[in-house]
Amino acid sequence: MLKRTLVGLIRSHEQTGDKAKDSLLKSHYYKMSKDKAWEEVVSTLKKMQGYKVLHEVESVGEIVLERRTVSGRTMDITVSIININPVLTAVDIYSASRGSFGDLGSNYRVILDIYRMLDKKLAAYKAERQ
Repeated sequence: MLKRTLVGLIRSHEQTGDKAKDSLLKSHYYKMSKDKAWEEVVSTLKKMQGYKVLHEVESVGEIVLERRTVSGRTMDITVSIININPVLTAVDIYSASRGSFGDLGSNYRVILDIYRMLDKKLAAYKAERQ
């Protein structure tokens, strides 16, 4: 976590993906159709305290959220639901803080928080990438 805070002194965004060096930032996969994943992810995100869903664009599989930090900064978060095949869906997250200073690792923590909630809700469907 100290490393994340130090990186966060200069960087004010974080994102997940298959090629992420940090294993906690790797894409998460679920054994379900994109439509089912969309329903589950949207309903989970709407119930998360401290997060506000701003836009849902089902056709491209993106949900845009906003979160205000204790210090009053606003974070913009995009959750992408990607259809891998008819029975496998990936979820990636991009989080960025508004303003010119670093985020002290808060975007990293937000991503882990969202993944933790999704993994808890979708535990029965969690899959490892082949």
